[in-house]
Amino acid sequence: MTRSIRLGADIGGTFTDIALEANGALHSTKVLTNYAAPEQAILDGMDVVLAEAGIGYGDLDIVIHGTTLATNALIERRGARVAFVTTEGFRDVIEMRTESRFDQYDLNLKLPTPLVPREDRFVVRGRIGAQGQELAPLDEAGLEAIAEQIAAGGFGAVAIGFIHAYMNPAHEERAREIIAAKVGLPISISSEVSPQMREFERFNTVCANAYVRPQMADYLGRLQLRLKDRGASCPVFMIHSGGGLISVETAAEFPVRLVESGPAGGAIFAADIARRFGLEKVVSYDMGGTTAKICLIEEFAPKTARTFEVARTTRFAKGSGMPISIPVIEMIEIGAGGGSIAWVDSLGRIQTGPESAASEPGPACYQRGGTRPAITDADLVLGKIDAENFAGGAIRLSVDMARTAISRDVGDRLKLAAEPAAFGICEVVDENMANAARVHAVENGKNISDNFMVAFGGAAPLHAARLCEKLGIDRCLIPPGAGVGSAIGFLKAPFGYEALASKITRLSEFDPAKVNALLDGLKATAERFVRAGTDGVIRREILAYMRYVGQGWEIPVTLPDRPFTAGDAEALRADFQANYARFFGRAITGLDGLEIEIVTFSVKAEDIRPAPERHSLALGQKAVGAKQSRPVFDPARGEALTTTIVERTSLAPGDRVAGPAVVVERETSTVVTSPFDVVMQSDGSLLLVRKESAQ
Repeated sequence: MTRSIRLGADIGGTFTDIALEANGALHSTKVLTNYAAPEQAILDGMDVVLAEAGIGYGDLDIVIHGTTLATNALIERRGARVAFVTTEGFRDVIEMRTESRFDQYDLNLKLPTPLVPREDRFVVRGRIGAQGQELAPLDEAGLEAIAEQIAAGGFGAVAIGFIHAYMNPAHEERAREIIAAKVGLPISISSEVSPQMREFERFNTVCANAYVRPQMADYLGRLQLRLKDRGASCPVFMIHSGGGLISVETAAEFPVRLVESGPAGGAIFAADIARRFGLEKVVSYDMGGTTAKICLIEEFAPKTARTFEVARTTRFAKGSGMPISIPVIEMIEIGAGGGSIAWVDSLGRIQTGPESAASEPGPACYQRGGTRPAITDADLVLGKIDAENFAGGAIRLSVDMARTAISRDVGDRLKLAAEPAAFGICEVVDENMANAARVHAVENGKNISDNFMVAFGGAAPLHAARLCEKLGIDRCLIPPGAGVGSAIGFLKAPFGYEALASKITRLSEFDPAKVNALLDGLKATAERFVRAGTDGVIRREILAYMRYVGQGWEIPVTLPDRPFTAGDAEALRADFQANYARFFGRAITGLDGLEIEIVTFSVKAEDIRPAPERHSLALGQKAVGAKQSRPVFDPARGEALTTTIVERTSLAPGDRVAGPAVVVERETSTVVTSPFDVVMQSDGSLLLVRKESAQ
């Protein structure tokens, strides 16, 4: 099916971004996020781009939506009251977590409190074994009593998580039937939400799904209704955390899959740029109004994982957050956006975030009631932003209010004037982002300076050049539409779904018939979700997550997309050892009895998207002189310099502007610090290139 008029809508913590692709042209806008009615901001933005394109709601062929609402609900604890029903003896798993400690010598570790307090957790007798066999029958009478307690308890949702349900979901499915007969609440079961081993992660994920399910279902229902009222008859799809598209109905049932949906669109956007220019090693840098996200992209595809964490209590520390066990594009996210609040700690150090001014009340310079200084205030005081032309002039900024807020909360405490205090704020946030990028690269065994940066999001182009200076990166692309990059990424996302199932299978006991049956079921599940949105050609990727017996974690191994035979066990052994050597430097050999096992099988299905037009990087020889200028603080020189100001729309392919410069457009501005020049590319991208490498 061909859908030529496509609209992407991304709700962020500060701005809601809209991108419309119609008849070969791209139209975009940013509006402030409406927290009371998030769908209203989408409609307001749609009104702008549809009018600009000269079409109506009824002309739309598809709407693709991503949102941080589920993430924010988990972080801010604004979800439903959940009743968690689990196996007797496992009531406290989500509170006890695992034996791992991200800082083993800290006796005062601060960890997220569980989503479901102990008094709202209910236990029932019955037991499924590790191989899927029934060890004890389900206590249905006990479930009847629990259902009555839930019905009378004022709950908003129910989560069911039984031990080893990923091997055999029969007890969970029966428990859902019994409880559903007595309560009219949404019920989530772990064998459908996250059919993977490790009970802490699985139980936490099903609780998180139940926690946000009523809120997300209500929101998605309102959005569909209001779009229909305005004449839109097209389908609405959601982008999930793994970077594919799913139906609204699936999203409402499994909203935990939306937790990283907005950032996933940004990673897809960066991967498309990487493919367009043939860049095999890319670090994407997405900085919006509330957070900054760093993602590694290799061979034109973002790195993916089966688990991630939200609400980390210690910055960058794995294990300090709330684990969510679903397929996800792997990235590191910190509270460093344009709205992040700057403050001074008890040791006299400037700090930024994670608290954000968001859209309500916003940074002090927005003149919407905010009084505390944010990163946007610092950027404004340093001259990076034009107060009269912010968001295309839609939002008028006050330099005086920004200076007052910075001086009061930062400058006066450190005996600094507003400008050096603003510089300190920007240096801190830039160094925090640089540290996050270094940590993410090291955790993946990579050297961050080997990468080409792709920067997008409303605030990223303001900070990208300085971040490149800190990371030793020589080149950075600012794509067209960078200010609404994630929304554009939605338009490039495939219809895709990843189905997983944990089934421990030792290679010495490899049974091709059982493995083929399991994979056939996963293929059918994944393709069913994809077929809800497309009748195009589907591509499948099949993975086995494998380990040496006795190890705690697994590595991915690609499997052939064909039926297995008995002779494939040895080929799997060789593939695993080759992958193990790539991950860790060498495989483990020569130890008698050291077996290899498959822990989890995965099938990812997606439709094949057309390849983008290829472009070559141009360094540019046509120098463009200054038509306008203003003082802008240059961090490399440590002083305000007379800086060239140029409209992005005035540049032609091959034009080169020497830094320091600011390239302005409606949705963002690209700050070119003195070590860099900027060159317009044939596709409209801006290439920041270090001067010594531009020769």
